[in-house]
Amino acid sequence: MHSAVFLKGLGMGAGLVVAIGTQNAFVLRQGLQRQYVLSCVCICVVCDVLLIAAGVAGMGSLIAGHPALLLWIKTAGALFLVGYGMRAARAAWRPAPPAAAAAQPPASHLAVATAAFAFSLLNPHVYLDTVILLGSIGGQQAGAGRWHFAAGAIVASVLWFISLGFGARLLAPLFARPSAWRVLDALVALVMWAIALSLFL
Repeated sequence: MHSAVFLKGLGMGAGLVVAIGTQNAFVLRQGLQRQYVLSCVCICVVCDVLLIAAGVAGMGSLIAGHPALLLWIKTAGALFLVGYGMRAARAAWRPAPPAAAAAQPPASHLAVATAAFAFSLLNPHVYLDTVILLGSIGGQQAGAGRWHFAAGAIVASVLWFISLGFGARLLAPLFARPSAWRVLDALVALVMWAIALSLFL
């Protein structure tokens, strides 16, 4: 019984976390740049663990029952996503010359960690999918089953972010070309804007 519930949580968690989104795009970019990858992965995993646990414990029902709170979350998240999308679009449209890019210092550890927290907590889809959806399904499991469901979803999150962050280096030969970075930045911008728009449709 509990193993079946665990596998159900694993499958649903994987289905939600693997879908391309703002958090994944950020972790992929940091993995390609090899900048503070461990910190990014740990922050994303810890945030997911807390949100999944909160959802299963009942926070999902609380958020779903307060539309005004959800609207504020959506609005703040949309503004953040639009702003980051504009930054990515600018990088795709007018990339820095190779010499200037090479001379540019890498982002600080604090800046990267702050961005990781922002992508993990300011994206309203995290609350809609992770907290409300997973939380409502996990909360329906009998007894300790809800926590076995949560454990499955957490394992999916841990495996995915480790694979994405540290597996990104396998794509390094492809991203040795500046044009590949322009394509990635353009895709990131489109994903950010599409998700921001989808929040209100």
